[in-house]
Amino acid sequence: MRVNWISLSTNKHHHIIVKLAVVILLLGLAFRLFVAHYKGFASDLESPVSEKVQVRAPYVEPPVLVGISENEDHIHPDVITEKCDLFKGDWIPNPSGPSYTNESCPWVENHQNCMKNGRPDFGYLYWKWKPHDCQLPRFNAKRFLELMRNKTWALIGDSISRNHAQSLLCMLSTVEQPVQIHQDMDSKSKRWHFQSYNLTVSNIWSPFLVKAATFEDINGVSTAEVQLHLDKLDKKWLDIYPSLDYMIISTGKWFLKASVYHENDVIVGCHLCPGKNLIELGFEYAYKKTLHYIMDFIKTSKHKGLIFFRTSTPDHFENGEWHNGGTCPKTIPAKEGEVKIKDLNRILRNIELDEFEKASAKVAHNEVNLKLLDFTNLLLSRPDGHPGPYRQFQPYSKNKTVVVQNDCLHWCIPGPIDFLNDVIMEIVVNG
Repeated sequence: MRVNWISLSTNKHHHIIVKLAVVILLLGLAFRLFVAHYKGFASDLESPVSEKVQVRAPYVEPPVLVGISENEDHIHPDVITEKCDLFKGDWIPNPSGPSYTNESCPWVENHQNCMKNGRPDFGYLYWKWKPHDCQLPRFNAKRFLELMRNKTWALIGDSISRNHAQSLLCMLSTVEQPVQIHQDMDSKSKRWHFQSYNLTVSNIWSPFLVKAATFEDINGVSTAEVQLHLDKLDKKWLDIYPSLDYMIISTGKWFLKASVYHENDVIVGCHLCPGKNLIELGFEYAYKKTLHYIMDFIKTSKHKGLIFFRTSTPDHFENGEWHNGGTCPKTIPAKEGEVKIKDLNRILRNIELDEFEKASAKVAHNEVNLKLLDFTNLLLSRPDGHPGPYRQFQPYSKNKTVVVQNDCLHWCIPGPIDFLNDVIMEIVVNG
C-alpha cells in the first residue's frame, strides 16, 4: 500500500495551525478579562483621591516627639563629605523640627524649658544650620553612641556649657536614657552614664577655668568682687583632665564681673574695684593671661584625647542688659550680617582666637589634638532662640503687662544650641 506522505504532512501542519490559533484566541480573551478586572480594582483605590476635599488649616500645636528619618539629612557612614567651613552658613527651614521635646527629655533645666514655661511661638524650633559650601548631616544619636563606646566626655565651663551639656544629653536620650551617677554639693557639676555603651558625659562647673572664689546669689547678683587666680588652673577639671577622651572647654562672660586679680598668690590689680586702691587692669588683661596660661598647659600636656576650645557665645539683649530691662523679642533667625556683634563680645572673641592661634602650631608639634569651635557667628544669627521672659513659668499668667527679667544669653532647649552637636559630630567623624 502506498502512503501519500505529502498529504499527511500537509494535514498535520494544518491541524497544528488551527490549534495555535485557538490558543491565541483564548489567551487574548483571558487578557481582556484580566485588564478589565484590574482597571476596576485600580479605580476603587483612586476614587477617594479624585474627590475634591476642602481641608482646614490645622491649629499650630507644640511639636511632638519625632524621630529623624534615616534618609533625611543623613549621609551614609562610608560617604566622604566635602570639606568646608562648617561655621559659616545660614539657618534654613527645617520642617521636621527637633528630635526630642521638653517632655521626652528629663534633663532640661527649668530656666531653659521654654515650652513648659509657656512660650507661645514655636517657629524657632523649625530651623537648621546649613554651611555655605557643603551638606551638614544631622546629629545621629545612635551612631554617636556607638562611636563613643567606652569613652569619656566632659563639657567644662560656665552656664552655657551646662546649657550645651543638657542639649547633648537630650539628643542622646532619644536612643538611651543616661543614669546620673554624680553631682557636687552645689549641684553644678554632674556626671551621667550611658550604660549600654559605657559612655560617661560630665558637665564641670568652672566658669573661669582657673581658681576663683565667687560671691553671688542665685540670680547672679554679686555681693563682692571675684577673687581670681590667673595662674592656677581650677582643680575641678584639672584633676580629671588626664582621663578624658573628649572635652569642650570654654569661658568668657564671667571675666566681665568685678574681680580682684592674683598672680603668684599676690594681688596684682583688679577690674571694676573703685575705692580699693588697686591698679585697674581691666578684664582684657585677665582674659589674655588666663587663656594664655591654659593654652600653655594644654600644648605641653601630651594629652592623647580630642580637646575642643569653644568661643564664647553672643547674647541678644536689646534696650538694656540682664539686670536693667533688656529684652529679646525676635521670633525668627536673622540673615547673615543683620545682627552686629556687641563690642564686649567682639573683644572676648578676638582674644580667644588670638590665643588659640598662638597655641595651634605648638600643640600640633607636641601631638596634642586641639580644635577650635567658633560658634559665635552661628549663634549670633539666632536672636529668636533665647528664653526671654519664659525663663520662669508662665510669667504673664496673672498680669499681662508685668515687667519680668529676660534671659537673652542662654538658649531654649530644644533650640538652636542643638545644632552645635551636628557640627561637633561632623568634626569627630570626618576630622
